[in-house]
Amino acid sequence: MTYQQRVFDLSGDPEQLEQVYQAALKAGQAGAFEQAIDAGYETAPDNLLYAAWFHRLKYTAKKAKDNVVAWAWVIPLALLNAFLFWWLSGDQFTITIAGYGIYSRDVAPAIVWLAAPLAAVFVLTYLTAVGRKSWRLAAIFALALLAAAAYVLFLYPQLGTIPFQEQYLLLMIFHLPLLAWAGVGAFLVARHRDPQNRFAFLIKSLEIFIVGGLFISAGLLFTIITGGLFNALDVELPETILRLFLAGGLGLIVVFVVALFYNPTVPPSEQPFDEGISRLIALLMRLLLPLTMLVLLVYLFFIPFNFRAPFDNRDVLVVYNAMLFAIVALLAGATPLRLEDVTPRLAIWLRRGIIAVAALALLVSLYALAAILYRTGIDRLTPNRLTFIGWNIVNIGLLILLLVLQFRAAEGQWLHELHRTFSAGTVAYSAWTLVVILALPWLFGIDQMGIEELPPRVQEIIYEQADPILLKCTSSPHIYLLENGQKRWIDTIETFEERGYVWRDVTIISCENLRAIPDGVPIPTDAGPPPQP
Repeated sequence: MTYQQRVFDLSGDPEQLEQVYQAALKAGQAGAFEQAIDAGYETAPDNLLYAAWFHRLKYTAKKAKDNVVAWAWVIPLALLNAFLFWWLSGDQFTITIAGYGIYSRDVAPAIVWLAAPLAAVFVLTYLTAVGRKSWRLAAIFALALLAAAAYVLFLYPQLGTIPFQEQYLLLMIFHLPLLAWAGVGAFLVARHRDPQNRFAFLIKSLEIFIVGGLFISAGLLFTIITGGLFNALDVELPETILRLFLAGGLGLIVVFVVALFYNPTVPPSEQPFDEGISRLIALLMRLLLPLTMLVLLVYLFFIPFNFRAPFDNRDVLVVYNAMLFAIVALLAGATPLRLEDVTPRLAIWLRRGIIAVAALALLVSLYALAAILYRTGIDRLTPNRLTFIGWNIVNIGLLILLLVLQFRAAEGQWLHELHRTFSAGTVAYSAWTLVVILALPWLFGIDQMGIEELPPRVQEIIYEQADPILLKCTSSPHIYLLENGQKRWIDTIETFEERGYVWRDVTIISCENLRAIPDGVPIPTDAGPPPQP
């Protein structure tokens, strides 16, 4: 039964008509429902129910398109955010990595990790004030995001080992913004938790990120030109002014872009997606879809000829993972919000293209996961590897879910199933992001108190090197594994190699320092009394 027939049959039943409208929203067919209401109102303009629905839908559409920016809120919030960005980018807030007995090394200003949570706080404030949303809920999300940033900056020394501290801080540069995005999204869809609204938030976020990137690029270009002009006059701009341009400008842009391109008075699914930059981005994503499919086909063809590349080269593996994230974003960006936004013929080919690219991306994802598991198996588990193993599994699960739901989708329901897929993906991404932030300091931390009795040189090694720490002294053939403040004798070279250890990880220290380390259980445990170096 068409929507026009259903609307005609329910011309006197407002409750049933509301249910049909909500079902149309979830199915991505709000446009068809609106057309049915238009036809009913044109046929029977005296019908009060038709008239109420006609004016309701027109008002909603107009409200979504007429996004009048509340400058009275935007300007002070953007300026305050810019000031905090500028202030926290100063040298006095520099994050430092240090270990026992070695020099400290400055990493970056704290704003690198605080930028996204702070920006999210100001964005939440704007959305709440203008959209008349719950201040209590906004405060909960804002405090949670700030607490996550504080957790990272206070807990990173828990990892102890300098390489692991560096890895964790680098990972957080990407994970804290992702958590901030998830927090804002959860706030916006708190009362609209259906797949279409979640997907609409995802698409609108993609649009804001792209436009924000253009604004940031323009601001960076302006800063470079300004600096060049002053240099031509032999005038060097003070570091404070440069930070004002870079950090302060970033703080301004974030709030302004959200205010310009998101209307907080309507739900995500009622935002404008069929005009201006939104339409251009959707068109670009759909044009890239067949090109991406071609690239993946060519790539898969060449894999057998260079099969070992990601297994042996870490940089190749990093490129693979970046490519897979880009493909998932492309699939989401190419998906329409409503079937009415594309022609029937385009919808058919769009669905086929999405399925084909997802299937090819799944093969590459499994290949990348095999490579990272192999590298972990022959070496060790690190914060980086655990994080990307998790991301690979999430991506693989998302692609499998997409393919399964598409093959099982009933006629006319394929778009709704895509929305369900990406909605589930946002939840999975957010959950893994939170796990990475909270768990890594404890999974890879060291017992700071357990090493205080060891020789200073051994303590330095513990901070400088990641596990496994293998020790040997020059006048002895024996090799020991340092574990929990004890040295564990490895009985033979065969045992050494069977456990996956490599010679480059063996550190030479003085026999005096090696003897000062308490003996632990040998490897294997029945190897007998451990010899002294």
